[in-house]
Amino acid sequence: MAKRTEKKEAKQEWLDRLKNKYRLVVLNDDTFEEKVSFRLSRLNVFVATGLSVITLIGFTIILIAFTPLREYIPGYSSTALRRQALENAVMVDSLRRVIANQERYVDIINGVVSGNLPEYDTSQVVDASEIDSIERPPSREDTALRVLVEQEERYNLFEEEQNAKGGLANLTFFPPIKGLVSGQFNASTDHYGVDIVAAENEPILAVLEGTVLIATWSSEEGYVLVLQHDQGLISVYKHNSVLLKSQGELVQAGEAIAIIGNSGHLSTGPHLHFELWVSGISVDPESYIVF
Repeated sequence: MAKRTEKKEAKQEWLDRLKNKYRLVVLNDDTFEEKVSFRLSRLNVFVATGLSVITLIGFTIILIAFTPLREYIPGYSSTALRRQALENAVMVDSLRRVIANQERYVDIINGVVSGNLPEYDTSQVVDASEIDSIERPPSREDTALRVLVEQEERYNLFEEEQNAKGGLANLTFFPPIKGLVSGQFNASTDHYGVDIVAAENEPILAVLEGTVLIATWSSEEGYVLVLQHDQGLISVYKHNSVLLKSQGELVQAGEAIAIIGNSGHLSTGPHLHFELWVSGISVDPESYIVF
């Protein structure tokens, strides 16, 4: 009982010492004049010191967590910084591979120039003749596809010609020249136009509005003029004596573009060799023009 009382008294004495008031005075060293004084206790000092320490710790945590200063702390890195470092590492690795390939390429070029070609391991090389000798039977799908393509190609040219003729039927052509047809269209003999005999110095007219695509001379065809029209139509005028238009000029339907002639080795007299082409297909001009 006595020990418990002694402990209680000691505790109370310790609390009293914490609450004891002390006076902190700041004096002038020369005049001993009191400048500032503070009334303190041990308890107040402990509480103020603790609060100061807690505040300093909290401020430091906030400064590190929410400001860029955290990146200067050793061992700490942000997510963006780690991502950038990873991207840089990948880029460096790719650059190393590119440089290695470039160096290998330069070595090969130097070997070719100097005649010292590098030796290659040909043990894994397969002879092409061995590959070609391997029989590969076509599959059922491949056979069906081949039959379908062959059937489509069989009538493809005929359909394109029909479409071309259908487009020309709606056009009104000017006769390039009035005369006698001495040679008719015959694709089987590679005569893709008609030959029209007319009087000398007769002007040749444009059958439709268009642009001069070619205006040239050749030893076989003589002076040749080609017009580009709408809808993929091209008209050709050969064996002229004079060309009145040059490449790139625009011409109107019925406008004089050349003079009939006898130029070129293939010509046997003054006449016009006239052709019509639609989308790369030659058609018979007499089916659409009366000469």
